[in-house]
Formats: sequence, structure tokens, C-alpha cells
Amino acid sequence: MAESLGVAVIGAGMAGKAHAAAYRTASALYSPVLPPVRLVSIGDVNAEFGSLAARRFGYERNDTSWQAIAEADDIDVVSVVIANSLHREVVEGLLAAGKHVLCEKPLSDSLEDARAMADAASNASSIARIGFTFRRTPGIAYIRDLIRTGVLGKVLHFSGRYWTDYGFSPSAPMSWRYKGGPGSGALADVGSHLAYVSEFLCGDIKSISGGRLSTVIDKRPLPLAAVMGHDHVAVSDTFEAVENDDYAAFNAGFENGAGSFEVSRVAAGHANGLNFEVFCENGAAKFDQRRPSEIQLFLNDGSGNENGYRQVILGPGHPYIAGGLAMDAPEVGFGQNDAFGYQARAFLEEVAGLSEEESLPRCASFDEGVRNMELLGAVTESALSNGKKITL
Repeated sequence: MAESLGVAVIGAGMAGKAHAAAYRTASALYSPVLPPVRLVSIGDVNAEFGSLAARRFGYERNDTSWQAIAEADDIDVVSVVIANSLHREVVEGLLAAGKHVLCEKPLSDSLEDARAMADAASNASSIARIGFTFRRTPGIAYIRDLIRTGVLGKVLHFSGRYWTDYGFSPSAPMSWRYKGGPGSGALADVGSHLAYVSEFLCGDIKSISGGRLSTVIDKRPLPLAAVMGHDHVAVSDTFEAVENDDYAAFNAGFENGAGSFEVSRVAAGHANGLNFEVFCENGAAKFDQRRPSEIQLFLNDGSGNENGYRQVILGPGHPYIAGGLAMDAPEVGFGQNDAFGYQARAFLEEVAGLSEEESLPRCASFDEGVRNMELLGAVTESALSNGKKITL
């Protein structure tokens, strides 16, 4: 095991700050078996953003290029949390420099680049993983356990949506999120999470049909200042065309059962609304990200007289929670920020050399990231072919 692990985060935006905070808390989760974690650098081309994030989260410095982080001898582990189109160059450069890399989803903005990144990861001497953060959500992992152990039984039907509203205002400023080809908008941004969660629970998707992509706000004003995350800043009178989708929907066929999916970035009133229901032969379960400390569970009692959902409050008896929160007690609560901490902890445990038996389940591989992009590509192909069925 290394004497210590030096950590950097490339990207000081919304998700970048979540990664930065996660590494800060990771060593305090569970028993102290990790080597000391050194918070070294926040990298961002905007020096002000990088400096503010470094000071806020206790990192030693900020850098303004990924190359500086790749060349730094005091950095071992790097999270890449920048625009999708930049992932390949940065990730391949970091892996070539021997850094362990945790890349945000989706893996890239094209299947060609994603496959090249997976090839680079398979040939690297270091570890490369992708951050599907909802893999770490206790309620979702618990539902998966209920399916796999036979309590819920075989999946019959999955229904999911991921509604967000960061783009519902026509005055929301233009950013990289609104650029790129069909399928690189809401589908890639939040649909990647929803598609991954569905396969995490229900197994492989075998076919896609009924794909639909829609751009309902076709132009955006240029910002007058740097934009971080989903922030709204002062805008100019100059507009640029939106190039990708505000809304996407599709149907899927699993090996067992079927599913329906809907994602949006223009769903006013739904800031971060991941919501799904999975129906099985022995009952059903549902999850709502707005209430992450609980799930709803229905187990058929056979009589039909008292059938219906009941609330299950998550606590130390459910995945990841025992030993993983500072106040380790029932009904204390759990949120999405905690999932980033569990994700960082799992990645650091693998880098540190802990066996799978004594650590959290591994983060998703780059091959899983490619698989996720293949699904999104099939949705896009279906949408561009009037809903044609695509077999995977």
C-alpha cells in the first residue's frame, strides 16, 4: 500500500466541486484503512474558479492546465469532470502519465472516442473508472439486492424518468451543454444515468425502440461572464443555435421485461428528478431522488386486501450506510452528495490495493461506459429513424 495518495480534480464546476468534497470526506468513511489522502490540486482553465474551489475544499493549489497535473509527481489520483468533448485527450494523457483516473459520465461525446479511451484504459498501468454516481445510492442498491435475492423476483417492467429544469428558461445562457450532435443533450447528460440505473437493476437492454429527440428552445443567448455548472449569468443580445436535445424518450426491451424512459432539461419545477418504478413477479419498488433516504416497497401478500406500497426508511441495515456516515444511526438520512463520497472511497480503496472482499464494490469500468454510450447511440439512431427498433 502506498504511503499516501495525492489527489487532484480537473474541473471546478458543479460536479467538480462534488468530487473535490468527496475526496475530502472519503478517508473519514468506514474504518481508517486508507493511506493518508493528500488534497493537492484543483485544475481549471478559469484560474478564479480553480483558486476558489481549492481554498474552499482545502486543496494545496490550483492549476490551469491538465498537463500540469499529468506532470506533477505529487499527484496519483485524478477525477476528470469537464466537458464531454474534452474527456478523451485529458484522460489518455493522464493514463499515459501513470495517473489513476475517475472520469465523469458519459465517457465522451462520441462512441469512437469512448472506445479509444477504453482501449487506453485496458493498456494502462494505472486504474481507470467512470463515475456513475447513482451506483452508490443505498436505496437503488437495496432494490437491486431485493431483485437479485428473489424477494421481488423476476423483473417484468421498468418505468423511469429523469426530469431536470436547468434549461427551461429561454434566457439560460449558451454553454457547452447545448452544443454537439443529436443525443448529446439531455439524453447524454441525464439519460446516461437513467439508462445505467435500469441495467444495474434489470440486466442488459437487448433492444431500443420508439426513440424521440426534441429541441424545444432552439437558441440561447451568449453569456457575458464565465458560466459555472447550470448558473444563470448576465447575457448578451447575441444568440447561438442549440444543437442538441432538450427532451428524449424511448422504450427498451430487457432479456426479461420491458421499459419506458423519459428525460428532460426543460421540466420546470423538477430541479433534479430521477424517479423510477420497477415491477416484478412478487411485487414492486420505486425510488425518488427527492426523497433519497427512503424507498417505496410493495410485496404481494397474496390476499389482495392490503396490497400497496409502504415506506422503507434507509438505515445501517442497507447498502453502504453502516460505518459510512459520521452519525451512524437509523433514519439519519442520506443524500446525493454522500454518494460522491462513497464513490471516491471505492475508487481510493481500489487504487490503494484493497481486495474486493474488504472494500466497497468497484466503480464502473470504461467498458461499462462504452456500453452506456452504445445504448444512447441506439436511442439516437432510433429517433433519427422515426422510432425504428434497434437490436443491441
